Amino acid sequence: MAGDSEIGRRLRQIRHARGKSLAVVAGLAGISVGHLSNLERGERALDRRSLIVRLAAALEVAPTDITGAALATPGEPDDDRAVNEVRLALLAASMNEPRGAVQPVDQLSARVNEVLTAQRDCRYAEVGAALPALIRDLHTTLNAGRDVRELLRLLALTHTQGSQAWLMDIGAPLDLGWQAAALARQAAEHLDEPLPHAVSAFGTAFGLMGAGAFDLAEQTVSAVDLSLSTPEQMQAAGMLALTSSLLAAATGDVARRSAALEHATELARRTGEGNALWFGFGPSNVGVWRMTVALEAGEYAEAAHIAENVHPDLLPSPTRRAAYYREYGRALARLPRQHDTAVMMLRQAERISPARIHRHPFMRSLISELLAKAKNDAAGRELRGMAHRAGLPV
Repeated sequence: MAGDSEIGRRLRQIRHARGKSLAVVAGLAGISVGHLSNLERGERALDRRSLIVRLAAALEVAPTDITGAALATPGEPDDDRAVNEVRLALLAASMNEPRGAVQPVDQLSARVNEVLTAQRDCRYAEVGAALPALIRDLHTTLNAGRDVRELLRLLALTHTQGSQAWLMDIGAPLDLGWQAAALARQAAEHLDEPLPHAVSAFGTAFGLMGAGAFDLAEQTVSAVDLSLSTPEQMQAAGMLALTSSLLAAATGDVARRSAALEHATELARRTGEGNALWFGFGPSNVGVWRMTVALEAGEYAEAAHIAENVHPDLLPSPTRRAAYYREYGRALARLPRQHDTAVMMLRQAERISPARIHRHPFMRSLISELLAKAKNDAAGRELRGMAHRAGLPV
C-alpha cells in the first residue's frame, strides 16, 4: 500500500539536502520527531498553512518548495492546455501589450458574467477556454480609453474572482495567481473606489498567504475602508473579516480570530444569503469558513461540530458546497472511527469539483495519509479510486 505522499517525499528530500536531522527540524518547527517522521512517510497529512510555514522556516526554504507548484494530474487535459494561454495573456497585459480586440463594455460585462458563473459552478474547462481572450480584450479596450471606470471595475473583479480563483482551483503555479492578483490590485488603485479595493485586497491576501506572508496579508485586508452603508459593502467587509480570521488562526492569534469571526457572523445576519461581487457571502458560507478556520487552528472536533450545523443545500454555489464537503472530510479524518465517513465526504466533494480534490496539496496529502490506512472495503475502494484519479500511487 502506498504511504509516502508527494509533500512528504519533498519534505524529506529537502531536509536531507539541508543536512538536518529529524530532531533539529522538528524542534525548530515546534513539533515532535514522531510527527515530522509521520509527515515525511505520508502517514500524517500536512494540511495547515501555519505548519507549512514553520517547516519552511526550519529548512530555510519557501513554503512553495514544500507544497510544490503545478500538479499535473490525469483526466483534466483541458485545464492544463489552458494554463499556458492564460499565462501568455497575463504576461501580455502586464507588459501593456494585450493584443486583443476592442469590444463594447456591455459585451465585455456579459462575457465576464459568463466566466464567473462557470467558475462558481466548477466548470473549469469553460473558464480556461474563455479567460485568455477575455483578459486580452478587457485590457485592449481599456487601452483604447473607452468606459475606463467600468472597465477597471471589471478588471479588478475578473482577475480576482476569475483568473486568480481558476488558477488556484486547478493547481496552477502560484506565481500565475500572483500575476492575476497584481493586475487586479493595479486596476483597483487606478479606480480608487472601496469595493474594487476590497475585491483586490481579498485576492492579494490569498496570494500572500500562499507564500506565508501572513503579516502582509493582514495588513492588506485591514487597510480597506468600507462604510457598510450598502449590502454590497457589508458582504465585501464580511469576506475580508473571514480572511482576517483565517490569518489569525494561522498565526495563533485567538482573540483576533474570534473577533473577526463574530464580525463576519453579525454582518451575515444583516445581509442574509448574497452574492455581491461573486463572494457568495452569507450565514451558510460563514459556517464553511468557520470550519476552515477551526481546521487551520487544529481544532478538528470543533470543525466537525460546525459542519453538523451547516446545511450544504443552502450554500450559494457548487464551489462552496464542494468546500463544505472537503473541509468536513478533513475534520473527520482526524477523529477516531470516522475515516470511512471522511472518505465519503471527500468523495462527495470530488463529484462536485474534481480539481479541488485532485490538485490541492492539502487534499493530496490527506488522501495519501488515508490511503496508508485503507482497508479492502467500500470506503477503501472509493479512496483508491480518488487516489488514482488524482494521479497518486495506489
